[in-house]
Amino acid sequence: MNRHVIAFPVARAEVVQPGAAEGRVLKLPTLSFWGGVDPSTGRLTDPAAAGHGESTAGRVLLVAEPRGSSSSSAVMLELLRVGQAPAAVILGRIDAILGLGIVVAREMGWPTIPLYQLPVEAHEKIPDGSDVRIGADGSIRVL
Repeated sequence: MNRHVIAFPVARAEVVQPGAAEGRVLKLPTLSFWGGVDPSTGRLTDPAAAGHGESTAGRVLLVAEPRGSSSSSAVMLELLRVGQAPAAVILGRIDAILGLGIVVAREMGWPTIPLYQLPVEAHEKIPDGSDVRIGADGSIRVL
């Protein structure tokens, strides 16, 4: 018997940088790309942070509170350049500097990723480690 599972949207994020994505969720309460992510491998490097040692490459990052630095755009740009970027980033609040790295990559003709904003309260609907599909309209489905 053929079974088809229909995944209903669990949330709808605001689209900041367009695109659709699919991947396994890596849920982090906070993240600083500068000093927290190795720009050549995508690994989380801050030993005090949740998920230390995990790779962000190909994952859907769900970050409640981004901790910004003006260098986070450079880290994202390098991750995109070397093919170690997340599949998508969903932030609890917008970090314009991080989004700038994605915009610069697009302007340079490199592959880019979508960026979304989703209120922190809605993050609870998306389990860590779950596989999700995000539509171009920001609809998030747990698969």
